[in-house]
Amino acid sequence: MKKLTILFVCGAGLGSSFAAQMAAEDVLNEKGVDAKLEHTDISSAVSMQPDIIITAENFKSQFEKFSIDEEKIAIIYLKNIVSKVEINEKITPVLQAKGVL
Repeated sequence: MKKLTILFVCGAGLGSSFAAQMAAEDVLNEKGVDAKLEHTDISSAVSMQPDIIITAENFKSQFEKFSIDEEKIAIIYLKNIVSKVEINEKITPVLQAKGVL
């Protein structure tokens, strides 16, 4: 099975996306999910082909302008990008749908 790729996205691809990545890494480790985690800025994210994109809700309107095949790439919007509770709540059904859990 292909290793799951999760892309964390913020405006500059440095601060908040990396913070979200670190919070999600803990959640994924607790679930025993081995995934490739990367973080980037929103303009670069469009050209990448991850399995899951995790970003803040304030970027939703920008993502809606892009043509992303949401059948292949799940997008998770977070109110609090470092909330492990919210990440766990939102990523669990996506991981189940992708057959990882």
